[in-house]
Amino acid sequence: MSSQQAPKPAATGAASDRRRWIALAIVMTAAFMDLVDVTIVNIAIPSIERDLGASFGAIQWITAGYALAFAAGLITGGRLGDIYGRRRLFLIGITAFTVASALCGFAPNSEMLVAARLLQGASAALMVPQVLAIVHVTFPAHERGKVFGLFGAIVGLGAVSGPLLGALLTQWNLFGLEWRPIFLINLPVGVAALILGRKYITESKAPRALRLDLVGVALVTLALLMLVYPLTRGRELDWPLWGHLCMAGSVPVFAAFVVYERYKTRKDGSPLVELSLFRVKSFAAGIAVQLTFGMVMGIFFLVWTLYMQIGLGWSPLRAGLTGVPFSVAVSAAAGMSVQLLVPRFGRKVLQAGAATMAAGMLLYIWEAGRYGTAIHSWQMILPLVVMGVGMGLIVAPLTDAVLSEVPREHAGSASGLINTTTQMGNALGLGLVSVVFFGVIDEEKLAPSAMGQAFTDAFQNSLWWVVAVLGVIFAVMFALPAKPKQHLEAGAADEPESGAGEAAGERPAEPEPALAR
Repeated sequence: MSSQQAPKPAATGAASDRRRWIALAIVMTAAFMDLVDVTIVNIAIPSIERDLGASFGAIQWITAGYALAFAAGLITGGRLGDIYGRRRLFLIGITAFTVASALCGFAPNSEMLVAARLLQGASAALMVPQVLAIVHVTFPAHERGKVFGLFGAIVGLGAVSGPLLGALLTQWNLFGLEWRPIFLINLPVGVAALILGRKYITESKAPRALRLDLVGVALVTLALLMLVYPLTRGRELDWPLWGHLCMAGSVPVFAAFVVYERYKTRKDGSPLVELSLFRVKSFAAGIAVQLTFGMVMGIFFLVWTLYMQIGLGWSPLRAGLTGVPFSVAVSAAAGMSVQLLVPRFGRKVLQAGAATMAAGMLLYIWEAGRYGTAIHSWQMILPLVVMGVGMGLIVAPLTDAVLSEVPREHAGSASGLINTTTQMGNALGLGLVSVVFFGVIDEEKLAPSAMGQAFTDAFQNSLWWVVAVLGVIFAVMFALPAKPKQHLEAGAADEPESGAGEAAGERPAEPEPALAR
């Protein structure tokens, strides 16, 4: 048991032990599961809709529910790992994630599927924040660059394989299960990760763990639900008065959260969110970029799937293969931006990414209008590649740019907050699909023969909104530093804190470590 509970061997003896590479493979597999699960569902949505008779509101909750539960629990999951042990929380999270995947796969109706997706997102919030923390305590500083390079490759692989894997599993209709294998495939992977994780992952805790801010958790979760739930259900319920009141009421709840976090900081120095970070201009601007960019992604990927599979009547496989050029362009541009472009041109690379992505959207709008429902997959390649290049120029260097002026001691907490904000934006974007996409479709008066053109018009309308948001992102990026400084997250983790933890040979806490999603 001592090898599991004392962090010291993880930084010394285990550093030369092949066990650490097995541990890395385990946590990276879990991260891959989460990345794939975010994108794999979109491609199977039409099949789910037909099989379960799900309403458009339920379809949105199947996607937005996961993102919302993940966002609401991400910071809390990181804090729980610091307090109770990262290995323990990782194993709890992957167990719950596997159980939730089984519930999704065997869901008899849309209500059960929505509930299971919420549980799956909450489970991911426990599992995912531990990944980078486990890497930090398992690998010495000089090896982490190589490890994070591997993680970047996993992110790219997840972006490429998620839609394609979902398309193949849905198209093959294994054992007559239609869309269900996209969730059931997680079961053997989750069980294997659980068994091997218990054996190979070394336990670690923060030497001076902060208390869990339960009131902060409750307030931020309530505020998010009050904002996103009415957006998701509003159109289906004909925009009732309580929905508008609920959205308006989320503002004072968010305000109460800020007031309480200030009080919590004065009281015991253990708030859920370190509000002093927002005094750093580049960080505050970066949070705004992360939130709005998350909205862009939430809107685009869902309406894109609905457009291709319902509007154009394409099969899941054809839709999945159509998206491959986009994913490849994202991965290629992301690697090039970090290694070659950002060191030379700084934030101009990110702004060029926003402008390029907007240009791809405009090209897509033109092609959708020009070719209508007769458009072919090959005609989408150019706008998708342009959009993919733009997205790749943004997603890879954005976190470094936002963190570059954050005080070293708060880099871990800032990283967790950045990623949580991205997930909040994603959930908000999925909710806004009710307005920007379904808001221009009158289902009751829509003849089946007009479905394709109606979905094409709604797709174009959604992309115009996305272009407008990208314009806002471009402007806000002027507040980012012209040239990102040294990446502080790794530096913060490398510098041991003085005190009891250091004396005991423990590594300092990396507050709220989270994946750059």
